[in-house]
Amino acid sequence: MAAAFVSLDRKTESGLSAILRNNVKMSGTTGPAMMFAHGFGCDLAMWRLVAPSFEDRFQTIVFDHVGAGGSDIAAYDAAKYSTLSGYAQDVVEIGFELGLKDAVFVGHSVSAMIGVLASLQAPSMFSRLVLVGPSPRYIDDGEYVGGFAADEIEELLASIADNHMGWSAAMAPAIMGNPDRPELGQELTASFCRTDPKIAKAFARVTFTSDNRADLAKVTARTLVMQCREDIIAGEEVGTYVRRNIPDCEIVYLDATGHCPNLSAPAEVIAAIRAFV
Repeated sequence: MAAAFVSLDRKTESGLSAILRNNVKMSGTTGPAMMFAHGFGCDLAMWRLVAPSFEDRFQTIVFDHVGAGGSDIAAYDAAKYSTLSGYAQDVVEIGFELGLKDAVFVGHSVSAMIGVLASLQAPSMFSRLVLVGPSPRYIDDGEYVGGFAADEIEELLASIADNHMGWSAAMAPAIMGNPDRPELGQELTASFCRTDPKIAKAFARVTFTSDNRADLAKVTARTLVMQCREDIIAGEEVGTYVRRNIPDCEIVYLDATGHCPNLSAPAEVIAAIRAFV
């Protein structure tokens, strides 16, 4: 039987523990660590169908980005989190508190690039990266196809700012895909709607306007890209770009559709990770 997640409480010399701030929960063996990071508008529950499958071989770690789930919203700092590097700093602080070395980082959506940045901040912390639906830049730029024109991103951000709940209800099912399974879209909608609107607005801008293409070539960790079909957020061309530009990288094309295979096709995600690690 899979062990239940347990909460940790550790203090750092600087004061507030990253373990508390980011609502870190751990389970599994005392062996190597595998950290799971959720995407925009989500929380650690998005890994509930995947993470327990690795508890027999790994010390599994899930957490909430500040502003999501059970994180300490009072710790949100607009300046720190104005770039993805601020979120990557949190990942590294969690890793330092837990003494991680040669761990596996599994990042979904925007957390794929957060994991890339964390691996550059602390190269010995993560020896392997699993990037699920990654995109280093969502906006088209010359020959680079990110999937969105600049004005489309501005319209998206304006919609989130003007009517966060309405945007969530309209977009979450499209992002999830799998219209024949409406309960999946409903779950993602509910997750989006639980996010603090002001933080969601800021995180969306950071997510959809970031450009991490130049960081890919610096990655030294062995990397796996997971690419879904019919992903309106990070299409196949984007996944192929990431595969080409990270030195030691491979890609697996899932049969899953949409942007959230950790919910829609967990067995495929588990199998791909197992084959990689």
